Amino acid sequence: MVTLRQIEIIRAILVTGTIAGAARLLNISAPGVSRLLKYTDQSLGFRLFERRHGRYLPAPRAAHIFEQINNVYKDVEDLRYLIERVDIGTGQELKIGSAPSISMVMVPRAIVRLRRRHPDLVIDLNILKMEETLDYLLLGKGELVAMSHSIAHPNIASRELAHGRLFCIVPEGHALASRTEVTPREIASHPLIGIDPADPYGRIMADIFRRSGISFEITIRARFGSTVCTLVRAGLGIAVIDQFTLAYGSQPGITALEISEKTEFKTFLMTRNDVTLSVYAEHFVKLLSEEMRGVANAPRAAATRGSAVARP
Repeated sequence: MVTLRQIEIIRAILVTGTIAGAARLLNISAPGVSRLLKYTDQSLGFRLFERRHGRYLPAPRAAHIFEQINNVYKDVEDLRYLIERVDIGTGQELKIGSAPSISMVMVPRAIVRLRRRHPDLVIDLNILKMEETLDYLLLGKGELVAMSHSIAHPNIASRELAHGRLFCIVPEGHALASRTEVTPREIASHPLIGIDPADPYGRIMADIFRRSGISFEITIRARFGSTVCTLVRAGLGIAVIDQFTLAYGSQPGITALEISEKTEFKTFLMTRNDVTLSVYAEHFVKLLSEEMRGVANAPRAAATRGSAVARP
């Protein structure tokens, strides 16, 4: 039996014509090449090369062997090439979905790190609301969705990504802007901007008032958290928003205040339970989870401010 290493050395000798040349080509010692050639000749029962004037030339009886060695070597090189292309993502595509709250800051930071590892990977990112998630996954439009709410479905697997907390956001210069903390009752006493409480994301925000039995009214409703932030910045009211939307100073012109009542904002990864994730999807999930947990575990001062440059 001839190993791939033996084939590599035999071809190197064939190309360079010398033991020393083969050693330089393969970046190994000349004695090592000589020993392996001798061992190969003994295993085969005949010499592969004849030495003439200091050069190694193919032995006539081994001509057919060298032809096959070249074919095997080419196939191995083709395999290496394909593996390298997969490693950097050439010709590959990753399709992912995300809730708006996660797609604003967290997903881009994870993608930055993913592209460092797979620079040629094509990435298709879809911003989805909860009602769009089932079709996206079940119809095979994408591999995974990062959401702020889980879905109970027999064909959907759900696992927690990270959990953070909620903040009250006010425009700079607002009467509350000098505060570090506010109560739910104080928040409800101001004009509120938010997402429809019937929406899963909106319900998370509204629950801080419902738990305390506080009446509230959303005077301006928006579809996405980023739009809520823009409306707050314009001075049209205040809002409750998750810390992932606010992370790394992504919302200038507003001030984030702690809420006195304990709040929790859970995020989930959803996939089809009958499909195995690609290596790119698995890597993305790992990076996204790291980014989100890093924000969730950061001190308060870093929860809504900081560098927008993703880690290596």
